[in-house]
Amino acid sequence: MKYPEPTVGAIIFNPDNKVLLCKAHKWNDKYIIPGGHIELGEKMEEALKREILEETGLKIYDIHLISIKESVYNDSFHEKRHMIFIDYTCKTDSYDVSLNDEAQEYEWVDLKDIDNYELGGFLKPFFEELKNKKESRHKTEILYNY
Repeated sequence: MKYPEPTVGAIIFNPDNKVLLCKAHKWNDKYIIPGGHIELGEKMEEALKREILEETGLKIYDIHLISIKESVYNDSFHEKRHMIFIDYTCKTDSYDVSLNDEAQEYEWVDLKDIDNYELGGFLKPFFEELKNKKESRHKTEILYNY
């Protein structure tokens, strides 16, 4: 692509309040959150639900926008791309993950143990913000939703 690629990603909490991390070759064998590209004509939350179902087999709900980040030709991805990451928190009632070919392993992880994993992209500071959200200077507020 010759223009920024909008993508969606999910920090998925299971009933034990653990988050799903997936290890992926295209992210230099580091742990990431599941997600993918928004298709033309697709709303962001629809894309998120579709991508999570395709990549993990999980149905998600209680979806909240948490972050928008930009990555321009970052070395953490296997190709040079300009991507816009639109990330959400959400919940699932399931523990059973069925990975497609985009990830090779997965783990349900307690946020306090997240530093024990080699995280891809911008996820390390992202999870630090999430763990310390009460002290964070960053706040997210959704003003309207179509």
